[in-house]
Order: sequence, then structure tokens, then C-alpha cells
Amino acid sequence: MKRTALPERGRIAGLDYGKTRIGIALSDPGRVLATPWSVYQRRGPSQDAAYFQKLVQQEEIVLFVLGLPVHCDGTESEVSLEVREFGKWLESVTRVPVVYMDERFSTQTAETWLRTANLSRKERQKRVDKLAAQIILSSYLAILKRGDAPPSWTPSPLDDSSSSEE
Repeated sequence: MKRTALPERGRIAGLDYGKTRIGIALSDPGRVLATPWSVYQRRGPSQDAAYFQKLVQQEEIVLFVLGLPVHCDGTESEVSLEVREFGKWLESVTRVPVVYMDERFSTQTAETWLRTANLSRKERQKRVDKLAAQIILSSYLAILKRGDAPPSWTPSPLDDSSSSEE
């Protein structure tokens, strides 16, 4: 899918990718605030596709911001390739652009916040993924607010942008 400027209307969804669960956060329509929204339990490609297609339609999603795991020095991790493959799949099934955002320490930060809230371990586990997604999305929204160029509008060296052009 060809990358273009963001439409004036529509929400942005932040995703914290996992093999079994995906944390989801949504922006408000004005793209100022990021709110933890849900944790999706993955069920298989066809059910996952139906879930994300419905999410796009119901919540008017115009962009997915997918947390990209990188090492402390900024280089991509082995899991980064898996996340990028998921991003390509998500873009193909929803027809909504996907960008990547450095997710360093998002889960650790979310876990720290939840521990300070004195929640049980079970309650923390239920919330950590969507809170990590909120942290990822909040970082992206802050970049947009500053007017800086979004960090991954241009494909990374691992992206095969020729295969995603229409």
C-alpha cells in the first residue's frame, strides 16, 4: 500500500505485538490522547483478520502504529522481523497503513506503573499489553504534535516497499 499523508479525520491505533496477545490503544479523534483499549487474544489468521477489519471499521482507524522491538543501541532485534511481517500482513488485510515505533522499555514501564497501583499479578497481566500499546501510541502522538517527521513513514531497510505498492 502506498504511504501517503495522514487523513485529517480518523483515529490512530497503537499495537503492542505478541505471539498470543496484542495490546491495543486508540487515539481520540483529535489525535491528542492515547487510551488503553483492549488486549486481543490471537486465534489464527482468518479470525485475526476479521477482528482487525472490524476494529478499523468500527473505530475509524486510519493508521496503525506497531511497536518495534529494538536493542538498547537502536539496532533491530530478532523479533523485529516477526513484527514487520505481522505489520505487512495487517496492512494487507485491513488496507490501513502501518508504521513502526521504537518500543524500547514500553512493557517494562507499563509493568512498573501497574506495580505502583498495587494490583494483583493477575490484574497486572490483564492490563500490561494495552498499557504498553498506550505508551507506544503516546510517543507517536507526541512526535506528531511537535511537527517532527514521523519516524517510520519511509520504509526501513527490512521493508520491501516495492511489494506493498499498488
